[in-house]
Amino acid sequence: MNLGDCYRLLGLKSEASLSEVKASYRRLAMQYHPDVNSGDQQSHNKFIEVTQAYKFILNGVASAQPEAGYPKPNTVTTPASRTGQPEPQVSSSPSQNPSPSTGGTKVTRKEVPHSKAGLSEAEQQLKRASYQQLQQLLKAQQFLRAIVLAESLAQRLPRDPEVRQWQAITYQCRGRQLIKEKQFTKARSYLKKALRTDPHNRALWTSVEEDFRRLEPIL
Repeated sequence: MNLGDCYRLLGLKSEASLSEVKASYRRLAMQYHPDVNSGDQQSHNKFIEVTQAYKFILNGVASAQPEAGYPKPNTVTTPASRTGQPEPQVSSSPSQNPSPSTGGTKVTRKEVPHSKAGLSEAEQQLKRASYQQLQQLLKAQQFLRAIVLAESLAQRLPRDPEVRQWQAITYQCRGRQLIKEKQFTKARSYLKKALRTDPHNRALWTSVEEDFRRLEPIL
């Protein structure tokens, strides 16, 4: 079972949000639950399938749990695209802001206030753990799983500006992937979601505008 199959089993499109995934699973689980369909093997099998699909989608956030003594992450750049455009970077170092990089220039923290203020120790540990996994997913170009992770973290820490930037970056990465796959309408949708998620990030706007310019001759 791949990620696309999981979304289809839940009756969703691949760009569905985490809240939509949860809502669809709850609805289908109630519909096919063995307690509701006693003796119906087909419903029982369907319940197992949708549960497995739901767990597979959530796998992107399953390991984002607080860990004691978690090491401080370093900046990791995702693989460059075939067009030569630099891929977004996610950074959590003290002097850098986790925003897309344009022309090799990173945005400093002057753009966004320090986000650790107001977070509990457990929330900071969760954030560091999520950041580490997000780096790995972006590096592996598993952008849908990265989106699930970023959306889940954004629900836990809705006022954290860094998390909002990470979420926007995952949308942009997915948009660029869809451009390569020639799914231009979906790509445009994800790029717009990136801008809506972090509308005051000037570096993000500059980077996404470059992506839109690549789409203009096609659309």
